[in-house]
Amino acid sequence: MVNASLVRNIADRVGEVLADERLSRSDNFGDSTGSEQLLARETARAEVARALALTPSDTWPPLDEESLVEEVIALVLGLGRLESLLNDPEVSDIHVRGSDSVWVKLRDGARERRAPIVESDEELIELIRRCATRFSRTEKRFDAGTPELNMQLPDGSRLFAVMEVSTRPSLIIRRHRFELSSLDELRSRDVLDHDVQSLLAAMVRAKRNVVIAGGTGSGKTTLLRALLNEVPPSERIVTIEDAYELGLEHFAEQHPDYDALQSRGANIEGEGEITLADLTRMALRMDPDRVIVGEVRGAEAFPMLMAMSQGNNGSMCTMHADGARTVFPKLAAYVSMASTGLPIETVNVLVASAVHFVVFIENRNGRRSIASIREVVDTDGVQVVSNEVVTRGPDATYEWPFPLRATTETLLREHGYQRQNRVAVVR
Repeated sequence: MVNASLVRNIADRVGEVLADERLSRSDNFGDSTGSEQLLARETARAEVARALALTPSDTWPPLDEESLVEEVIALVLGLGRLESLLNDPEVSDIHVRGSDSVWVKLRDGARERRAPIVESDEELIELIRRCATRFSRTEKRFDAGTPELNMQLPDGSRLFAVMEVSTRPSLIIRRHRFELSSLDELRSRDVLDHDVQSLLAAMVRAKRNVVIAGGTGSGKTTLLRALLNEVPPSERIVTIEDAYELGLEHFAEQHPDYDALQSRGANIEGEGEITLADLTRMALRMDPDRVIVGEVRGAEAFPMLMAMSQGNNGSMCTMHADGARTVFPKLAAYVSMASTGLPIETVNVLVASAVHFVVFIENRNGRRSIASIREVVDTDGVQVVSNEVVTRGPDATYEWPFPLRATTETLLREHGYQRQNRVAVVR
């Protein structure tokens, strides 16, 4: 507790020095990140040395100057004690509730309890606001009037925070594994087998429109990223997200021609909101070969389906769903949110003409895997007709209940699709 109080006092002093320096500079450190860090470190060293000189020599545990400096720098320029969790390669998710113990989820699916990262709920709110100030590309507020914050950290992690509407302020960080960026890597982790990999890769190369569905934390974004990396480098991609998660900038060689769009909320005056539906319409004017929607969850479904059915084949998106079948009524519900006034039969015709495949991925007992792939066939009144061409059985082996349509299989084979296991399931 002595260390925490000391670090906080020194960090406050360093912060004041940086603020004064910013005010005295015309560029406001806009292009001087290195200068700001150097000044912060020099000030921290001087303040730590001064503090230690006034600290009794018999303090226990003994105070280490270098450790104190690093803690101060992390608090002023970084994320304080949260930094150590973000630097841990085994941590995939971080859950912080006020000043209580922190819960983390590891890469293998296990959950662990870690030490608190703040001394009070107010300190957590201050930490979150510091994140918003330092790392957001646009104006971000976090207060009683704007009780939620959704943004991306510099390493690509997704941060979500909430206050006021919750009993205590909470912070959730989901980290993305950009190294899991190919179907080969997913296959090595038993997310899929050779035949499913061949089918998925051919679907992308044949420019089939694909919806990836699954629950929270099932691996939808990771699978979408792997499918994107099957897109030829010559094609232009436009991505649409509410928070940058796909990270195409990490794969410049595979995708030299791309644009990434991100939605934004309204400002303090309630103006300036850009929705996913707005971005979808913008994307169609940007000469894309493929339009990729990070997550469909509302009115953006209608312009996306229109784009898919009007020639932008090869488009993909993710959706929250508890099964492949439930994707179709959810898409219909999302289209209704666009106030189109279309009857359900017409919406289903649109869905059937736009979507070629639905891929369902699940996380069962900490193990992610492709659980089902359905080929969209037709419509029948209030229902979209689809065949389940792939399912994963209880013994974790893949079964092929229904064959692909002849025209579909011919097209996919022209783009490299091959099956090693030709045994189908008789039902």
